[in-house]
Amino acid sequence: MKTDIPHQLFQSNRRRFAEQLPQHAIAVFTANEAMPRNGDQFFPFRQQSDFFYLTGIEAENAYLILAPDHRDESCREILFIEPYDAVKATWQGEMLDAKQAQALSGIATVKPSTSFFAMLNDLALSDCKAIFLNSYEYSKYECAVETLQQRFAKQVMNLFPLHRFHRAAPILNDLRMVKSKEEIEIMQQACDITSKAFRRCLETVAPGRYEYQMQAEIEYIFKMHNANGHAYAPIVAGGKNACCLHYSKNNDLLHDGDLLLFDIGCEYRNYASDLSRTIPVNGRFSQRQKDCYNAVLRVMKEIAKLYRIGGCINEINLTTYRLMEQEMIGLGLFSADDVKRQDPDAPLYRNYLMHGMAHHIGLDVHDSIDKYATFKPGMVLSCEPGIYIREEGIGIRIENDLLITEGDPVNLFEGLPIEVEEIEEVMQNKTKQQSTNQ
Repeated sequence: MKTDIPHQLFQSNRRRFAEQLPQHAIAVFTANEAMPRNGDQFFPFRQQSDFFYLTGIEAENAYLILAPDHRDESCREILFIEPYDAVKATWQGEMLDAKQAQALSGIATVKPSTSFFAMLNDLALSDCKAIFLNSYEYSKYECAVETLQQRFAKQVMNLFPLHRFHRAAPILNDLRMVKSKEEIEIMQQACDITSKAFRRCLETVAPGRYEYQMQAEIEYIFKMHNANGHAYAPIVAGGKNACCLHYSKNNDLLHDGDLLLFDIGCEYRNYASDLSRTIPVNGRFSQRQKDCYNAVLRVMKEIAKLYRIGGCINEINLTTYRLMEQEMIGLGLFSADDVKRQDPDAPLYRNYLMHGMAHHIGLDVHDSIDKYATFKPGMVLSCEPGIYIREEGIGIRIENDLLITEGDPVNLFEGLPIEVEEIEEVMQNKTKQQSTNQ
């Protein structure tokens, strides 16, 4: 999908990044590479988020050098793109040219990627005292595969072993946590598309359908509204499957009387959305399901009040655990006396709630995180309490995306059914309409 974002956004991002660099430093970035799928196929290309944040360029085999102090103004921002290859263009489609790259990025100096290392050598050996290199940094992410960014960093460090090297990620993480007006508008559109997909599920779910069929309904809406696709592997989990936090097989039959948990979000213009809802497959919550759902919803409403300037993720997590503990006592999962006797290193609530409640959202569904960083206007975070009772086959998660403002937080999923009565009403109206049409 075309991103179609005005290049002024990327110009602003580069300027704010460059302002954080020390004097006589340069920063060097590489685009993502195509990832192999099997013997002769690649996965669909997705740009490395930091590279996109600074350039708006979706192509592979591209580089960026920022040298904000350079005496030659044309060398302060240089974008390198793959040279035109007639054979590649014939087989894979038209390639990005210099004029298009300039229009997308707002970078005046665009050179072929074949000249990158010669230019880097020239800049690094002329009045350069430090080189900033980039690699994705997220404390909870582990990947056994060495990324192109990591390999590239090693290559540059081997080329210039006597230079001082620094991480670009801390600067970019701070910048990316606070969204601009343009970014917020894009993220609202992503949430609006995801809302449409969930509403379609309310209208089409029924006992006897499969989880993957509901996933297909979601993907249809995403594509029909020009989304890139999923921002992450979707979770469409019926019954006991919802108690697996990252369930993504989505291949089970949906049974009458079970709950169905959705954790879905489209990626629109490379920006993510993140929604969770839990609904009854047959359109009616049982009393036990309703009690559990309302317990989670009550806590969600309370912790949403903490998404204000000066708040932090750690405070939200601790408050949620305290409130959910009381709700779990009310649901009969354990008693107040059990809590007094529990191992403080293994609290009882952890048997039914194992995850945190908030993460930053942006170009990645899990943007870089500092759970102690205080909230500022422009940050967008998830709010997602849950409860998972394996022995009863009940898994419930409810999630909205909240924008921090000068006042109350703004729910980017405002108006989407969330109350038990709202969900049941929509689903029952669907059933009545289907009966009328038969």
